[in-house]
Amino acid sequence: MPASRGPRRGLSAAAVAAVLLAGITGCGDEAAEAPAAASVSASTAQSPSPSASASAPVTASAPASPSASAPPTTRAVTPTPPPAPTRLTVAVDTRGGRLALVRGGAPQEFTVTLRNGNSAEYRHVLVAFQMEMLVGEPGGAAGSGPGFLLERFDPGAGTWRPADFRIANDAKPPSLFTGGGPLAREAVRVERYRLRATAGGPTGSSPVMVSFIDTDAGREVAAHVVLGHTTR
Repeated sequence: MPASRGPRRGLSAAAVAAVLLAGITGCGDEAAEAPAAASVSASTAQSPSPSASASAPVTASAPASPSASAPPTTRAVTPTPPPAPTRLTVAVDTRGGRLALVRGGAPQEFTVTLRNGNSAEYRHVLVAFQMEMLVGEPGGAAGSGPGFLLERFDPGAGTWRPADFRIANDAKPPSLFTGGGPLAREAVRVERYRLRATAGGPTGSSPVMVSFIDTDAGREVAAHVVLGHTTR
């Protein structure tokens, strides 16, 4: 009986040794696999998630708000230059370009046109007439006679009224004239006149000088016009 127990004890020892060897080998495999698993976990924790990496470029490239954008460019506006200054111009228009009268005959009509510029506005502009004395004219005569009658048409009343017609050889200073009508900037004024040679008056040829006077300033505002005239 004792002989049979010995071999069974030897088998048990070999089995135990095999088990221990297998355990040691298994422990080595687990130890080798542990760092790999740790490295995978670490790399997974450090790398950004797909959603985070995708949203980052969108946030960086978002357009700026209008208030933060650059100010809009302003177009350069070229100022309009003021109009060139213009002055008062005048014209005297009569049939045939001159006054041809007959003593005791019908009067001859003519017009005087004043075209104001853009430089000044006038309260009183007077149209004044003067003629040198003809042969046989009484010395020192002035006004509308003797010998001639100048009339101006009054559009308000629709009738002709006597107008001053100075007959003298000397010039009257502009500062001594009075009267006249207003003339705004760029306004046009047309006045109608007619001149008659009375019966028994002088005959001959003498020009009529038409002057334009600012009676407030006592000066001429335009060059005078010389109108040819003959009475027979």
